[in-house]
Amino acid sequence: MVRPDSERNVLARRAVGGPARQWSANVQRQRLLAASADAVRQRGRSVTVADVVQRSGVSRRTFYELFRGLEDCLLATFEEGLERAARYVTDADDPGRPWAERVRAALTALLSFLEEEPVMGRMLLLDSLSIRPEVLERRELSLKELAGVIDEGRRQTAGEQPHSPLTGECLVGGVVSVASSRLSGPHPGRLVDLVPGLMSVIVHPYLGAAAAARELATPVPDVPSLTETSSNPLASLPMRVTYRTGRVLMAVAANPGASNRELGVAAEVPDQGQISKLLARLAKVGLIENVGEGTVRAAASSWSLTDVGWEVHGVFAHGAGR
Repeated sequence: MVRPDSERNVLARRAVGGPARQWSANVQRQRLLAASADAVRQRGRSVTVADVVQRSGVSRRTFYELFRGLEDCLLATFEEGLERAARYVTDADDPGRPWAERVRAALTALLSFLEEEPVMGRMLLLDSLSIRPEVLERRELSLKELAGVIDEGRRQTAGEQPHSPLTGECLVGGVVSVASSRLSGPHPGRLVDLVPGLMSVIVHPYLGAAAAARELATPVPDVPSLTETSSNPLASLPMRVTYRTGRVLMAVAANPGASNRELGVAAEVPDQGQISKLLARLAKVGLIENVGEGTVRAAASSWSLTDVGWEVHGVFAHGAGR
């Protein structure tokens, strides 16, 4: 039997006590953001708070605890999409490589994001055009930032005829147009297949026809295809994570291999019946698993997060640190 005042349990309570409430709030926030992107895709400019709340399974009261109103939620959804896309691009970037290679890597990463997270991708490229002015303004700013990155190709043409300052903007506009057309179609296909053709168009104004031809002949990048659910573990989470269930999940993360009793102490759920039910619920939806020989009700149980559980925990642990 583990003593409630043991050093392990004191540390466990500290590990889950403070962040757990923020973790739970992030669960609800992420549900609302995902529901917002889906609602905008379905409803466009006529989207309402009721549409978002209904799709998310989060209460209207919680919505207004997290956002000032619909405009705030929509802008937050757009920013979330930008952040996800930026992570793809940042992970693929290597500042030491030549300009064309960096652009190719960034383009491949961006198209991979659009392919793996099409709902959020549509929010960034298409659906944002039909909603609030604040979101549209943020979209235009993002496109100008991308144009600036593309227009770094000017440095590759020193001493030659200067290019129009609109070259970068025109190229970005063309890429967005092609990607949007594919996303809006019934069968978008593998978006990374567009990389050689788009790269040929991008480098031509800066590096010339020979470089454009080389890009067109470059093999399509070998990028593993993922599903949207795998990149966003909340998309198929069949439960509403409350403050208490959040505490239990964090307790499991902080104490891998702990028993029902130990987790009850760590999560401050002293009733063994309640902690058993909470653990069973998390196990049922695939977030935790009993890796010991005990049963759900047995003190000898040994609980750990599943791969999906770690993904979900990581989403909210990241969010709590913002």
